Amino acid sequence: MKLKNKLACLLLLAANTLSAQSQETNTNLSLVNPMKLWYNQPAKIWEEALPIGNGHVGAMIFGNPGNEHLQLNQTEFWAGSPYINANPTGGKEALRKIQQLISDDKYQEAQDMAAKNFVALTAHGMPYQPVGDLYLKFKGHENFTGFKRELDIEHAIATTTYTSNGITYTREQFASLADNAIVIRLTADKPGKLSFTASLKTEQKGTVVGKGTHQLVLSATGPEVNGIPGLVKVEAIVDIKHDGGTVALQEKTLAIKNATAVTIYLTMATNFKNYHDLSADPVSIAADLLAKAEKKNYQKEKKEHTDIFQHYFNRVNLNLGTSSSIQLPTDQRIKAFAAGTDPQLVSLYFQFGRYLLISCSQPNGQPANLQGMWNEHVKPPWGSKYTTNINLEMNYWPAEVANLSEMTAPLVKMVKELSVSGQSSAKIMYGARGWVLHHNTDLWRITGAVDGPWGVWPTGGAWICQHMWEKYLFGGDKKFLADIYPAMKGAAEFFLDVLYKDPATGWWIVSPSASPENAHQGFSTSAGTTMDNQLVFSLFNNTIRAAQILNADKEFVNQIKEKLTGLAPMQIGQYSQLQEWLKDWDDPKDKHRHISHLWGLFPGNQISPYRKPALFEAAKNSLIYRGDVSTGWSMGWKVNCWARLLDGNHAYKLIADQLTAVESNKEGGGTYPNLFDAHPPFQIDGNFGCTSGIAEMLLQSQDGAVHLLPALPEKWTDGEVTGLKARGGFTIDMTWKNSKLTRLVIHSGLGGNCRIRSYEQLIMTTDNTLVKEATGDNPNTFYEVADIKEPIISPKANLLYPAPKKIFEFDIATQAGKELVFQF
Repeated sequence: MKLKNKLACLLLLAANTLSAQSQETNTNLSLVNPMKLWYNQPAKIWEEALPIGNGHVGAMIFGNPGNEHLQLNQTEFWAGSPYINANPTGGKEALRKIQQLISDDKYQEAQDMAAKNFVALTAHGMPYQPVGDLYLKFKGHENFTGFKRELDIEHAIATTTYTSNGITYTREQFASLADNAIVIRLTADKPGKLSFTASLKTEQKGTVVGKGTHQLVLSATGPEVNGIPGLVKVEAIVDIKHDGGTVALQEKTLAIKNATAVTIYLTMATNFKNYHDLSADPVSIAADLLAKAEKKNYQKEKKEHTDIFQHYFNRVNLNLGTSSSIQLPTDQRIKAFAAGTDPQLVSLYFQFGRYLLISCSQPNGQPANLQGMWNEHVKPPWGSKYTTNINLEMNYWPAEVANLSEMTAPLVKMVKELSVSGQSSAKIMYGARGWVLHHNTDLWRITGAVDGPWGVWPTGGAWICQHMWEKYLFGGDKKFLADIYPAMKGAAEFFLDVLYKDPATGWWIVSPSASPENAHQGFSTSAGTTMDNQLVFSLFNNTIRAAQILNADKEFVNQIKEKLTGLAPMQIGQYSQLQEWLKDWDDPKDKHRHISHLWGLFPGNQISPYRKPALFEAAKNSLIYRGDVSTGWSMGWKVNCWARLLDGNHAYKLIADQLTAVESNKEGGGTYPNLFDAHPPFQIDGNFGCTSGIAEMLLQSQDGAVHLLPALPEKWTDGEVTGLKARGGFTIDMTWKNSKLTRLVIHSGLGGNCRIRSYEQLIMTTDNTLVKEATGDNPNTFYEVADIKEPIISPKANLLYPAPKKIFEFDIATQAGKELVFQF
């Protein structure tokens, strides 16, 4: 048999074998790698409770046997009402004066003037609100044994079980993705033993009343803040369905007696239609949602919910191995992580991030806010708003690479809305075309500067447009690109109008601005910050490429190109660091949580070991100076940066820092018992940032090739990942042993060339198959007559960090809808 046929047969056999192995792996994975958070005691504080959600309604579940508590949220329930917050005292005249003051190094005067003329005069953003609380009180259940509560993130169901007075009770709870309702199933293992009361409470201005014999209705209105009237109305309905026993209304409480099983349906709705329209009818919407959900029996509702959830969740599997630590409750595993070996906690944390994104960001809903969708406070930290100088964007870092592209739909809608609302701020504050976004927004899509002079940072629009371009790179959907292109063009128009030519250098820069939340010489206000330069550079390039793909706006493209060539470049400072500002003001002792000047390393792609490697080394030096331990979300960002620096061991060290147990809001950054990220307090972006970072350690595609296992740490010698996405429409599966690839599957969604990058020398043969470099006593035995093509070796291999490594690249032709399977 000819070698070509031998290889074809071997690859076919390998594909069939691996397909069977993959099915067996997926079947058995839950036995050895359970995707569950579990605890042997009820939650005492909110940071121990377990989150459920469907992108519209959500709850935090405490699991107390005697008094179950569900803290409730609805993603459209915010304080205030439609408003704009652009400071009307700004404009071109004030702008030119501030720019001149900065050029004259008069930073105090520039900062004072920026605060007076550009920061919002009153409203600095409206806070996201809790709806209320559902309590289920079980008399006599304060004494219990055999307690266990868990969150099954593979099925999106929370379960509590315990035994009291000889009866075993079970509670299943989920936020239905099928019918937009929270569903609670209560059962006892003996008939007629379920007796409890149900009540609703709220801190909002509103009422709770009984309806009929089996319903409670909460009606409330969001609060006024900073003179903006509270006009958002919310309606929550609790309905009881019972098997056996009775239900009676006792004032504002429902009393259930001697039932065998009870199903509780809870729906919530508001009068919010969009950011400038509050004409919806929450009463009828909540009632309609309830009627729809109750048409199905509990098992059907549960199955439909799980099927929808798993359609997203099951796309990606990560197995890094396991240990005896899986026998410990999750809170104990977090405490023990740094001192032991628990690779499964890393894969659980990765998948928990994906669970959270599916649960809090669904099509037709609101984007994930600072706390996703889970918030217990009327006055939450930072308003639980959308902080657009890092936190909103970080929420969506894992969406594409972790195969959850649909979850970005609310962000896409928000970008379109901001591209409209931001036009007034651009005109009023800057006298410019296009649209602008500063460092915060909320449900009402405000775009003016808030909080203080550090809020005069006008490049938020450039950053969120980067997400739109990345979405196109991963999916290749030209219809989507045409749909979002006007927003990208409008953002670019703004910078064409406001870029300022620095008198000292002649470079085009953004002025005034700030390096988010950091300060130079005690001042926030500055000009030409490195992050701004990187963001505008990417926005201009992406808009040019989008216009060319769509064959649009040739004259506009020429205008962008003219400005693009004069943008300020990245610079290396006196400490061999990547400068954070236009001037060399960096302090190597600065441990600030923001690493904004490293945007070009991650999530951008402007810093690479193959292009201008000196910048690559400078970025590494900056990251070393900033240190590792910080706030939770900052450590999540650093995981991604060390992965991009190809240092898997250091990235893993940051994961270990992130998985440091935090038990109160007074402690430092790390992880709460319920796996929520601790800033502190809780911010969900740290969860999403770390999920993204783990993916970046295993697969990268930002630099012109699909890099396999680019930052694999020594701790993960054996493992498997399936379903990660790469730019160009590729889905990648990999298995490795002893830190070496043993299996590779390339699924092509779009077809075309796939350039593979690997530390291992993988050889292309004449029949376009891929094998490892021959080794052993007789290295030519396997393909002795094959016409071996020499690999393309990166000429910059010796400049890679952390140590010189050869990087091999191979071009592989793919067909849309087909997959290539290689076993080594």
